[in-house]
Amino acid sequence: MARIAGVDLPKNKRAEIALTYIFGVGRSRAREILTKAGVDFDKKVKDWDDHDIASIRKVIADYKIEGALRSEIQMNIKRLMDIGSYRGIRHRLGLPLRGQKTKNNSRTRKGKRKTVANKKKATK
Repeated sequence: MARIAGVDLPKNKRAEIALTYIFGVGRSRAREILTKAGVDFDKKVKDWDDHDIASIRKVIADYKIEGALRSEIQMNIKRLMDIGSYRGIRHRLGLPLRGQKTKNNSRTRKGKRKTVANKKKATK
């Protein structure tokens, strides 16, 4: 099992797919990394030798991935909240921030429904 950027890559997957297990690496960036490293896309991780792993590590070092990328995203969200922008306020309230309607949907952001009971009428 190859370990790159602190992530154990699954050994039975193709190289292109296995690299997507790293946060910040999608399919297109995985192809780009493998091309620069000179490793075949269809080669499985278990077939990599030490030279392949070293060249991939060297290429990946140029990208912002895993912890550095996560912290940058969190800092960007914190900056939006600090300046009090619309998006920052929506982040703070836990509501969707890209213009979606919230009357019926947006359960992912709002969480489980909180039912409000009706007032009972007084009986005579």
